[in-house]
Amino acid sequence: MGNFAANEGLSIFVILVWLGINAFLFVWFYNAFLIDRFYYTRVILGHALSWARASAACLNFNCMLILLPVCRNLLSFLRGSIQCCSRTAARQLDRNITFHKLVAYMIAFHTAVHIIAHLFNFERFMDAQLEANTSTLTHVLSVIGNRKNESFLNPIRSNETSQTIVMFTTVAGLTGVVITLALILIITSSMEVIRRSYFEVFWFTHHLFIVFFIGLVLHGIGRIVRGQTHENVEHHKPLKCHSRFEEWGRIAECPEPEFAGNSPMTWKWVVGPVFLYLCERIVRFYRSQQKVVITKVVMHPSKTLELQMKKKGFKMEVGQYIFMQCPSISQLEWHPFTLTSAPEEGHFSVHIRIVGDWTQALYSACGGDKTEGQEAWELPRMAVDGPFGTASEDVFRYEVVMLVGAGIGVTPFASILKSVWYKHVQQNTNVFTKKIYFYWLCPETQAFEWFADLLQSLERQMTEKNMSDFLSYNIYLTRWKDTEAAHFRVHHEAENDPITGLKQKTLYGKPNWDSEFNTIATSHPGCKVGVFLCGPPLLANALAKQCLTQSQAGAEFIFNKENF
Repeated sequence: MGNFAANEGLSIFVILVWLGINAFLFVWFYNAFLIDRFYYTRVILGHALSWARASAACLNFNCMLILLPVCRNLLSFLRGSIQCCSRTAARQLDRNITFHKLVAYMIAFHTAVHIIAHLFNFERFMDAQLEANTSTLTHVLSVIGNRKNESFLNPIRSNETSQTIVMFTTVAGLTGVVITLALILIITSSMEVIRRSYFEVFWFTHHLFIVFFIGLVLHGIGRIVRGQTHENVEHHKPLKCHSRFEEWGRIAECPEPEFAGNSPMTWKWVVGPVFLYLCERIVRFYRSQQKVVITKVVMHPSKTLELQMKKKGFKMEVGQYIFMQCPSISQLEWHPFTLTSAPEEGHFSVHIRIVGDWTQALYSACGGDKTEGQEAWELPRMAVDGPFGTASEDVFRYEVVMLVGAGIGVTPFASILKSVWYKHVQQNTNVFTKKIYFYWLCPETQAFEWFADLLQSLERQMTEKNMSDFLSYNIYLTRWKDTEAAHFRVHHEAENDPITGLKQKTLYGKPNWDSEFNTIATSHPGCKVGVFLCGPPLLANALAKQCLTQSQAGAEFIFNKENF
C-alpha cells in the first residue's frame, strides 16, 4: 500500500480532482439552464438545451487545460522550481503527455454529447417553425421576431429552409462543423500506429489545433442559444404567462416576451492558456534562431548516428532532452532526442536511430551513406530547442537507483553514466547515490557497440578506485542468430565478453524481474529505490507493477518513466 501511495497516490488525486471539476461543471450548468429565463427555450427544446450547455461548459474547461501540458518551457520551469520541495509533485509533471491525452479524450466525449444534443435542438427548432397548428405555444414562440426590430427565440427564421442549410449558413453551424472535423483528424492521427509509423502525418495534423481554437472562440458569436432578457423576465413571469400566450401584450402582467442570446464565454476560458502557449512558441522560435555548430559526426553500427554539437549558453542536466530541426529537410518538423552527453562535457550530443524518412534524410545529409569523409561546411544547419527536464533528472536524488533501457532507449542513461564517471574522476564527494543497478535489453549485437566504450571506461575506472560495487550492470541480448550463438559458446570462457568486451558477461533472454527486485530490496532494506525506464509500454507496465507490489524488507520502489 505504501508503494502504491508513493507511486500513484498524487496522480490519482489529481485525476479525481479533474473528474470532480468536470462533474461539478456539468451539473452546475445543466441546472443553470433550468431557470425561468430559459423556460420558453425549454418549451421548444426540452432538456436537450441543458445537455448542450453543460457539455459546452466542460468543453471550455478542458480546452483551457489541453495546451498547458505541452508548454515544455513552462513545465521545465515548474519542475525546477518544485523538485527541491517535493519530488513527488515534480514527478507528476513527467506525466504531462498522459494528462494531455486524458483531456483530449474528455474533449472528444463532450464534443459528441454537445453535437447530439444540438442535433435534437435543430430538429425541434425546425419542427416548431413548421408547426401547422398556429394556436400552440411552440408556434407562437417561433414566429416572435417576424416583425421589424422584434427579438426572436427560434434561430430558424423560415419554414422554407432545412437543418443542413442552417448548419452551413450560420456562424455556430459552420464553425461547429469545422472544429469537429479538425478534432477528428487530430485524434485519429494521434493513434499509436500512425504516430510511430507516419510521424509527419501526426505532426502536421496536430497543428490543426490552431483551426480548432479559432473556430471554438468564434462558435458562440452567433448567440444561437437564446432566453428571455434579464429585464423582461422580471415583468413577464413565464410560469404565470405561458398559459396565457394568446393575451401577451394585451394585459399588463404578461407583456410580449423579449429574447437575447448568451454572450460568448469560451474566450474567457482559453485566453490565459493561449497567451502562455504563444509565449512558449516565441521562446521556441528565439531558441531556434541561435547558432548551433556540429563539432563531430560519428556513424555507429546498426545505423545509429551520433551528433556532437555546441551552442552558446547551452546548459543541461543529466537525462534531459532537446527538440531538433533540420531546415534543409523540413522547415516545420521538430523531433525530440535524449541528450547522451554529460553536463561536465564541453559539448552536447544525441544518438539518433535511423528509422523514418526524417532520420534517413538527416543521415544522408550528414554523409552517412558516403564512403569518404564530409567537410564541416557541407554539414546541414541544425536548430535546437531545449533542453527540457525529464524524470531522469532526479536520478542522483535517490540513494539506490535502477536504470532500465531497451534498445536505443539507453540514451538517457548514457548521460547519467558519463556524469557518474566524471564525478568520480573529479573526486566529487557530494554524490548522494551509493548504488546503481543498470539493465540494458537489446535485440541485436550491433546496437551494443556504440555504448560499449563508455561501459568499458566505467568498468576500468571503478576497478582502479576499488568501487566495483558502485555500479552493477546487466546486459541482456533478447534475440540472436544460430551463427552468433555458436560464436558465443566458443568464446564464453574468455576473460572478456565476446559481444561487449566487458568483464561482465552478456546474459541471454529477458530478466526475471521478480528475482531482480527481490534481490535489490533485500540488499537495501528500508531504502527508497528510484526505478528509471526508457523503453516500450509492455516493459513499463511490468516494472510499474513490480514497483507497486514489491515490499520486501521495507524497500520502497519509485517508478519513473521517460515520456516524449
